[in-house]
Amino acid sequence: MAGTFNLVVVAPAGEVLNTEAEFVLAPGAEGELGILANHAPLIANLVIGVVRYTQDGKVEKIAISGGFMEVAQNKVTILADTAERAESIDVDRAEAAKERAEKRLREKQSETDMIRAEVALKRSLARLRATDKL
Repeated sequence: MAGTFNLVVVAPAGEVLNTEAEFVLAPGAEGELGILANHAPLIANLVIGVVRYTQDGKVEKIAISGGFMEVAQNKVTILADTAERAESIDVDRAEAAKERAEKRLREKQSETDMIRAEVALKRSLARLRATDKL
């Protein structure tokens, strides 16, 4: 059996998670990053997506909207712009945000609105993926 390591997820509002994990899969800027115990030191940029981690053989999920990940001395620290554990996500609210963003993209207002709508859509999709509703 593979070993475990400390996984800490922090957002501006405070610590979201501090636990022992067996595996982490994070949405890196260049693709997904898989981390096991005793991984080599690493610092990576994270993008909007879902962090998956395995704890006692069960996969858990956290939706993030970007940030950074540091791997050092058998510890993974994720500093996220925002982070929500799957069980705390309001699915109805996430679906409403997705619909609003899709509507804005269809209407094609100003360039700024398009960029904001694309980011909002990515965030809502990540939240829905974390809850397995997408």
